[in-house]
Amino acid sequence: MKIKLLFQNITIKRADIFTILVVFFFTMVFVGVLVEEMYKDYERALEQSSIVKSSELSNSDILEQNQKKLKSLLIKTVLAIITLSFIIFAIFLGLNTLFSKLLQRDTQTFLDALKNALDMEEPISARRIFFQDFREMAGYANEMVAKINEQKKSLKELNLGLEERVKKKTAALLEINKNLEAEKTFSQELLKSQKEFLRYTVHETNTPLSVILTSMELYLMKHPKDRQLSKIEAATKNIFSIYDDLSYLVKKDHIEYKKTVVNLNNFLSSRVDFFRDVAAFSLLEFIYHAPSEELHVHFNETKLQRIIDNTLTNAIKYTLPNEKVDVSLLQVGAFAEFVVSSKSKTIQDTDRVFDAYYREAKAKDGFGLGLRLVKSICEEEGVGVSVTSDASLTTFRYRFKVMGE
Repeated sequence: MKIKLLFQNITIKRADIFTILVVFFFTMVFVGVLVEEMYKDYERALEQSSIVKSSELSNSDILEQNQKKLKSLLIKTVLAIITLSFIIFAIFLGLNTLFSKLLQRDTQTFLDALKNALDMEEPISARRIFFQDFREMAGYANEMVAKINEQKKSLKELNLGLEERVKKKTAALLEINKNLEAEKTFSQELLKSQKEFLRYTVHETNTPLSVILTSMELYLMKHPKDRQLSKIEAATKNIFSIYDDLSYLVKKDHIEYKKTVVNLNNFLSSRVDFFRDVAAFSLLEFIYHAPSEELHVHFNETKLQRIIDNTLTNAIKYTLPNEKVDVSLLQVGAFAEFVVSSKSKTIQDTDRVFDAYYREAKAKDGFGLGLRLVKSICEEEGVGVSVTSDASLTTFRYRFKVMGE
């Protein structure tokens, strides 16, 4: 029981010390026995040598016999040392092998127990472990496994809760997606219907507008223009400008607007004359500054008209009453500049004035789409655009590439 109790709490360090002490003990025992035996042999040899010297010093046979005994003693001593070395080595090797196997066994036992503890949630039993070091490690491992198992349980519960929440969220998202798909389909149908309605409206508006303008021209050929007729004419021309914008928006993605050579001076002059009555009805006056020579550009007339008409109607809408609107066309190097200047309220954000639906004057009618249309055409055709505004003057400036320059 004492021996079992001694080895019950042994550690790797203690096992190493025990091995060293055992080897040292057996070495001392064998060395002591060997020294004692050798001492007795040498003592006998000395006694015999003394007898020989005192009695028969000339007896060569006895001397030779003593020499052989001494040689035999020397050989015996060497063999004893070699034997002792082998015995000590064998003892050390045996103990080392024993403790190595015990160490390997404890290591494998600990690893297997740890794996089972992790997989099957069983605590590690220290009864099968030999070394105290591994027993202490088993204690720490059991604490760690217990914590891991607790965390596993918490994670399982959390996962179950998350699964339920995910299922609910998924069901809600599926319902939302279903509703979104329905709304998307409805919006697409609504947009399609809106486009069809706009296309139909634009098509049907052309005929009555043309009839109104033609009838007014025929009437003016026989009768003088009065104030009421001027109002009708101004309103009709505004409607015509809106119609042209809508017609362009409806058709721009379906037809190709081919470019032609345009006399910019004549084209701009005709558009200014078209809006003079509209300006006069708003208590404004158009002043056109023509260039000294003809300027030609390679441009589509429909797109050019949208730029000019929207800029002029914008000036009519925002210029202060009883002011002049200066419209200029001038050549600047290889470019022709179309400039519209008038006195109006200062534009606070000139960078946003071309944005869709942006209007600084909230009281004014409209959706701010005209200048956005102008901006998109300028970007498509490479026309430079700039706006400046202060308390005295607001200026819109467009730069076209002149042909032949």
